[in-house]
Amino acid sequence: MPVPAWAAARPVTILRCIGLTKRFGALVAVDSLTFDVEEGEIFGIAGPNGAGKTTLFNLIAGLYRGTGEALFRGEPIGRLRPYQVCRRGIARTFQIPQLFQSLTVWDNVRVGAHFGGGGGAGEDEAIGRAIDFVGLKDARHDPTSSLKLLDKKRTMLAAALATQPKMLLVDEPMAGLSPAEIRQALELFRRINGELGLTILIIEHFMKALTQLSHRLMIIEGGRMICVDTPSVVVKDPRVIECYLGDSHA
Repeated sequence: MPVPAWAAARPVTILRCIGLTKRFGALVAVDSLTFDVEEGEIFGIAGPNGAGKTTLFNLIAGLYRGTGEALFRGEPIGRLRPYQVCRRGIARTFQIPQLFQSLTVWDNVRVGAHFGGGGGAGEDEAIGRAIDFVGLKDARHDPTSSLKLLDKKRTMLAAALATQPKMLLVDEPMAGLSPAEIRQALELFRRINGELGLTILIIEHFMKALTQLSHRLMIIEGGRMICVDTPSVVVKDPRVIECYLGDSHA
């Protein structure tokens, strides 16, 4: 396997999370998480249901307020609103596509471009590039209500790309897809990383896909980090097998 571009030179940290914590009453959903993400890498996140994965994304994206600190490209983002985080260069997608069903693919992506601070003479060009990149050129004028699930996910991803981000937070993109569609999704994320140079943080339960895609993989349980390393190391870690993968994997 070739050395990924982010690791070929001295790594540059794009996201640094220091002691991130989120409490909901007595429940500690994210518990003092500290980790770095390097520019240009695909950083996988996995763990049991309720481990705090989506809550972590919500803290980074500005949907939740917590304690600790998140630094993006060296600047604190923990007190910013979601649109401000987006305009700093972080775009977010969701497990269930969040779309305006009565609008066309083009107009949904236009909403993303506006949210990311777009506008002006170059907006239509940026929207068109994003739609073409995800493979929806022929469906750009179709209402999203008529699309199959994979194309709805592509539309949401195009809207994220239209914000012109530096980093994508992608939450369970393989959920509900067939094996053939999962292969298409994996190839698309590799292109986003390789051709566009975007850093990707991806939450995924489908471990085979996640280990194939990620350069590094972090496992969390109960809001705490179990381990972080290359996928080949992580899947052999006894703590990961015990809390997440199970004895059948071992």
